[in-house]
Amino acid sequence: MQSECAPTLKATVVRRLEDEIVSGLLTPGTRLDEVQLSERYGLSRTPLREALAQLAASGLVEIRPRSGAFVTQMSPRGMLECLSYAAEIEAIAASWAAARMTGAERADLVALQRDAACSVENGDSEAYFDLNRKFHEAIYAGAHNSYVQDAAHQLFLRGAPYRRLQLRQRGRIATSHAEHQTITDAILAEDGEAAARAIRAHITIQGDRFMEFLAALPDAFIGRDIR
Repeated sequence: MQSECAPTLKATVVRRLEDEIVSGLLTPGTRLDEVQLSERYGLSRTPLREALAQLAASGLVEIRPRSGAFVTQMSPRGMLECLSYAAEIEAIAASWAAARMTGAERADLVALQRDAACSVENGDSEAYFDLNRKFHEAIYAGAHNSYVQDAAHQLFLRGAPYRRLQLRQRGRIATSHAEHQTITDAILAEDGEAAARAIRAHITIQGDRFMEFLAALPDAFIGRDIR
């Protein structure tokens, strides 16, 4: 019975650690102690290491020889590369979503925008981040292509701790919400090119905006460039 339950428990641990990294409870650079995690989740060391290896394959965790597992840190160069790649993948997703979303999916996107407006009005960046994630995931699903959806999802997760902090910058959630509206309008109009253009601009961070973004990050969030 235990061996039958182990895969389900391991998958649960993967999801919980993933959520804690994305939500910021486990920040970039945090060491993931196997003994503590085993006791916390009631999972033996072997399946726990398999769970950490799965997170490492998605880029959320870095396993260092003789040092253990750590929540991945990205260097400034790594952040730029991750965000620029994510912008292109999400542009594909938005373009296809504009053509392929069902009526129900479009209605859900509009509802997410309506809920997000309340978070903007209240200045609640944490609630907005959760809705932001759902907004982007809705577009990935609306593309109706599992490869694009998986790639976009993994890239979102990898950059999520940094995106979350970016939303704490003054005025950013209002700007983000306005950008989401432009994306939504393009999708509702079935204008794939406009949707791709809007979401690419939404994700890409360049020039002064990127320097402001870096300045807002705690030192612990930024890893070293190794290339």
